[in-house]
Amino acid sequence: MGSVSRAAWLCKSSTLIFLMPSSLSSSSQRLRFKSVTAHSSSPKDHHRMATEASSSPSPLTGGDTINPPASSSSSASSAIDFLSLCHRLKTTKRAGWVRRDVKDPESIADHMYRMGLMALIASDIPGVDRDKCIKMAIVHDIAEAIVGDITPSDGISKTEKSRREREALDHMCKLLGGGSRAKEIDELWMEYEQNSSPEAKIVKDFDKVEMILQALEYENEQGKDLNEFFQSTAGKFQTELGKAWASEIASRRKKED
Repeated sequence: MGSVSRAAWLCKSSTLIFLMPSSLSSSSQRLRFKSVTAHSSSPKDHHRMATEASSSPSPLTGGDTINPPASSSSSASSAIDFLSLCHRLKTTKRAGWVRRDVKDPESIADHMYRMGLMALIASDIPGVDRDKCIKMAIVHDIAEAIVGDITPSDGISKTEKSRREREALDHMCKLLGGGSRAKEIDELWMEYEQNSSPEAKIVKDFDKVEMILQALEYENEQGKDLNEFFQSTAGKFQTELGKAWASEIASRRKKED
C-alpha cells in the first residue's frame, strides 16, 4: 500500500478513537482522510446508535439472521446428550475401593484420566501409535456410564459383563448420532476388549498400573492394606513398559514397609 498523503486525524469520543478514510485514489494508491467533528455522546445517543446498528441490514445477509444448518443443531444436541450421560463417569466411584471402605475413592473418570496421562508421557515405542493409546485410555471404560463398575466380586461372568458393556456402548454411539466419531469410539473400545493390537496391550497394562499406583497411594494416605490389588496383577503385564512401571511401584511400596 502507498504512503498516506495526509495526516490521519483522530476522531475522539468519550471512549473510542476512529480513523475516517474519505477516498482511495486508484491512480496514486494513497489514502486520504476527511475531517469530521466529533462530540462526546450522551447515554441516550449511545443507546440510539446501538439500536440502529443492531437493526441495520448486514451487507452479507441483507438483514437476515444467520442460522446454523439443521444438521449442525442436531449434532450439537447429540453431543450434549452424550456428554451428559458421560457425567456419570465422574460421579460413579470405583467399586473395588468402595468395597474396601476407602475414604473418598476415585471415580471411573479419575482412573481413565490418569491412564490418558500415562499414554501421553510414555516413551515412544516403535510400531505403537501414542495418540491412539491416549484415545483408547479415555474410551476403554466408557460403557460404565450405563452399566457401572462391574468387578469379579459381583459374580458376573466375563461373557455377561462384555455383553452388557457392548449393549451400553451401542446405545451411547447411537446417542452420539452415529457417524465417524461414534465409529471411532466403537472401534477403540472393541480393540481394547479383544486385546488385538500393540496399543490395546499397552493400555491394558496402564489399566493395571494405574490401579496399583492408586492402591499404593491409598495405603500411604489411609493406612489401608490393599495387597490383594497387587496380587491380582502380578505376572499379568504384557509389555516391557508396563512391567517397568509396575516394578517401580512395587519397589516404592517395599520402601514404605
